[in-house]
Amino acid sequence: MRPISEFFPLLTTPQSVVVTFHQKPDADAMGSGLAMYHFLVQFGHAVSVISPTNWPAFLNWMPGAKSVVDYEMNSEKAQGLLNQASWLFCLDFNVLNRTKKMEPILEQLTCTKILIDHHEQPDTRYFDYGISNTAKSSTAEMVFDFIEASGNLDKINSALAECLYAGVMTDTGSFRFHSTSASVHRMVATLKDLGLDHSQIHENLFDNFLENRFRFFGNVLLHRMEIFYEYNAALITIPQADLIRFNVKTGDTERLVNFPLSIKGIRLAAIIIDRGDERKSSFRSKGGFDVNTFARKYFNGGGHFNAAGGKNSEPLEEVVQKFKMALKENRDLLNS
Repeated sequence: MRPISEFFPLLTTPQSVVVTFHQKPDADAMGSGLAMYHFLVQFGHAVSVISPTNWPAFLNWMPGAKSVVDYEMNSEKAQGLLNQASWLFCLDFNVLNRTKKMEPILEQLTCTKILIDHHEQPDTRYFDYGISNTAKSSTAEMVFDFIEASGNLDKINSALAECLYAGVMTDTGSFRFHSTSASVHRMVATLKDLGLDHSQIHENLFDNFLENRFRFFGNVLLHRMEIFYEYNAALITIPQADLIRFNVKTGDTERLVNFPLSIKGIRLAAIIIDRGDERKSSFRSKGGFDVNTFARKYFNGGGHFNAAGGKNSEPLEEVVQKFKMALKENRDLLNS
């Protein structure tokens, strides 16, 4: 994988471009993807954005979201765009299997592939150019860096700024997480100087849910949360029946895993959700407990040091037992 800086001279030659990101995209994936779209079209490129799956409704306000192609819903159109692409930008994922059903297609594409990502242990053999920096707060911050380093800050318009801010703000936990560096605040200051209305973005992302989501959260916190004080850990287990009962949609469980971390002494919080075809897990930690390693070892996953995820094919009860056994095996680390 060649340095991303070597790609900059190519930007001025119009190409057919596809931008993609991981399945079930969050605000950072969608925000960085759409920001890249708004950047590239200004050079005359024909740009399409493809999501491997659907996305949360609370991201539909993002400028350009209506034109994003859902691969699972419109695979024929998506495959056509991929086959025509000269460039493929891969944002906010480190391995191709995070694109779900798109993986075999992306693996076979012969176009130029560009990686911009901040997750650990990227599979760089599939990318021609790229940058992977786990110290960065978000892929949105890295797209901002890409634009700045290429000498094109003048191309950050209001649509692009809104997408970037949504990505960096959510991936830093509203600027709470340790990854919120001085460069993050300088980036936001630049966006504010360009006229960004940050309060409207917060409202778009956090004040647009239906009543059933709050009742679902109440049920989860009352009936589905276990606390393991001997391990400084907490687990939320959600059976598929709860998803059906409360009509839970894509994105409705987002940020739920963070709730137990507000409990005094809790250093590891986990949520395991029965999605029917697989069990999805998310892990969050405070301090020195590495959930990236934890997720890779026990749950076929990975991510960041303090935020990671995984998936299992075993029944929900078996995955829960695996988590409890993992707590025992990591007792010393969780109590250090």
